Amino acid sequence: MRVLNILAGAIAVATLGGCSTSQSALVPRGEQAERINTLFWVMTSGGAVILVLVCVLAAIAIFGSASLRRRLSGEALVKGLGIALPVLVLTLLLTYGFLVLRAGAVPEGTQTNMRIAVSGELWWWRVTYTDASGTRVETANEIHLPVGRPVTLELTTADVIHSLWAPNLAGKLDMIPGRTNELTVTATEAGVTRGQCAEYCGGAHAFMSFHVVAQPPEEFEAWLAQEASPADPVEDPQLLRGQELFLNTGCGGCHAVRGTAATGSIGPDLTHVGSRRSLAAGTLPNTAEAIAAFIVNNQHIKPENKMPEYALFSDEELGDLSAYLESLR
Repeated sequence: MRVLNILAGAIAVATLGGCSTSQSALVPRGEQAERINTLFWVMTSGGAVILVLVCVLAAIAIFGSASLRRRLSGEALVKGLGIALPVLVLTLLLTYGFLVLRAGAVPEGTQTNMRIAVSGELWWWRVTYTDASGTRVETANEIHLPVGRPVTLELTTADVIHSLWAPNLAGKLDMIPGRTNELTVTATEAGVTRGQCAEYCGGAHAFMSFHVVAQPPEEFEAWLAQEASPADPVEDPQLLRGQELFLNTGCGGCHAVRGTAATGSIGPDLTHVGSRRSLAAGTLPNTAEAIAAFIVNNQHIKPENKMPEYALFSDEELGDLSAYLESLR
């Protein structure tokens, strides 16, 4: 009985976990996801009809009269239901998918002059925008989109094969070394959803998530302008001590903070890290406490990530450094 209770509890937890709408293809918030959702329900409904038909025929074969079983075993019925029907159904689905849903097609009359470069890296996402002035703006682990505007995502990888999948927005697309794949998406409503690397890429693959932030166009433009600006100068004594630690202990060799001497490009750009929704590609909440924990214990939090653990800081120094990073908004 105890085993059954544990099993029932595990099933209940898994079922409730599946109720989240932040990463669900069944709750489309993009034009491409809406077409995929429509195709899913068409195929599911058709599959249910075929399942009922098979069950009815199986029941006739087992419990039916001798005459019915003889008819069921006839060559004409086998050819009709075993060959002709599948060919017809698959042909209709293929035609529906390509002509009606136009999967992967760019809607006519739309402009996709906005392009966002997304690079999969072990194990995070480098996201680069180019603003109207031609300035490149780099952030990490969040893709911001203007609602109602088609946007082309240029997908590349810096190392192994990754796969970008934001189920609420569109289908998945692989990121292949040496190749740039393009995915055109259009967000249909504002909100924050979640995505994931959908191709196993190594030890921390399960911790390689990202957020999609769909915003009204004017709100998106304001966000992009803020993101393009350098970090605000700090005046608070604690933040000044934290900035000095960041610049003098090698952090700037891997990370950039625009407006300071930190110009590293190996790891994520931290210019506005405090405004992001999570740390370490969706692994931790974005708080000063989480930043401090990741600095000293990141290999336990996110095993095999490329950042070494820094145990050289005292508690006071760690508090100053994490407060500085959390202030970068």
